[in-house]
Amino acid sequence: MIATVQRLRGLVRKEIAQILRDPSAILIAFLLPVVLLVVNGFGISFDAYHMRIAAVIEAPDEGVLGMLEALDASPYLDVRPAASMVAAQQALAMGEVRGILVVREDFPQRLRHPASWPATAALWVNATDPNTARILEGYVTGALTVWLQGQGRELRRTPGGGLSLEQRDWFNPELRSADFIVPGVIAMVMTMTGTLLTSLIVAREWERGTMESMLASPATMAELILAKLGCYFVLGMLSMLGSVALAITAFGVPFRGSVGALFVASALFLVFALAFGLFISTVARNQFVASQVAFIATMMPAMMLSGMLFDIAAMPRWLQIVTFAVPARYLVSILQTLFLAGDVWAVILPNLAALAAAAALAMAATLRVTRRRLD
Repeated sequence: MIATVQRLRGLVRKEIAQILRDPSAILIAFLLPVVLLVVNGFGISFDAYHMRIAAVIEAPDEGVLGMLEALDASPYLDVRPAASMVAAQQALAMGEVRGILVVREDFPQRLRHPASWPATAALWVNATDPNTARILEGYVTGALTVWLQGQGRELRRTPGGGLSLEQRDWFNPELRSADFIVPGVIAMVMTMTGTLLTSLIVAREWERGTMESMLASPATMAELILAKLGCYFVLGMLSMLGSVALAITAFGVPFRGSVGALFVASALFLVFALAFGLFISTVARNQFVASQVAFIATMMPAMMLSGMLFDIAAMPRWLQIVTFAVPARYLVSILQTLFLAGDVWAVILPNLAALAAAAALAMAATLRVTRRRLD
């Protein structure tokens, strides 16, 4: 037991000295998370503000102008009167506006006389981006609904016994996409950082022959792996803390959960990521191959199949089943819950169990492959 502790102490000292001499480990642990968070946090956004629409008014009227003012008052819309339908269509084709609102000549008359209802207007939308088109349609519909309700109250036309819908947005009342995306980006950062720390750096040791020298030492394979994972685990946790601090301060994402749950989830996922990176480096033994495999096997699934960007429930059923094999899915779910909703244990505990299983499998696979190739 004493000999094991002494060997571990020596291996840890060796790993610390190597990390301090090798700037790539520091860059991966601390610079890469900042770059990924800033680029993805600010670059990826589902929010749409000041979406430009051209307004074609066939019959100018005080009520119609009031409607356009109400639309333009929305922070999401920017109404620009168009001289003609041809000019509006040209602006739409050139990408100068996202949509065209056409107010017909009989609109004011139909609006004033209930017997002539409904008063119709046309909305033409550039649907090359379907998501943006749906967002614009929703914004225009919502703004028109609010304006019509105001008109009904002014003219005392609100029907009795009608339905009044009061909306309340839970967990993300401001409907900011950053509050949803940034926790997922943290999961992606931890995925990339954890796998690269071990896959690239250990693969470099294989190329330089350092691993062979270590294998000639009295240290067992389990001790070698434990020393490496322990040192890089500390770097990964510090990287996680920096990412969370950046998310709260720079992006203003609220954190409503417990720090303990955050640490447990991060620790389990880091054990998986580091062990999987060590597995890749043992199999590849080449930095270029290890980096490519790490990117394809971890980065891409973490971005596309974890729920960070795309709702898993909206995916095809067969792809939903595939996502269960992506450990980042469980970390994203935990982080989004902790940041936005708090300690919802019914969500957190099953995902923690899945992360623990993934970490155990990765450790077992790493020990098995390393022993088979090096003994």
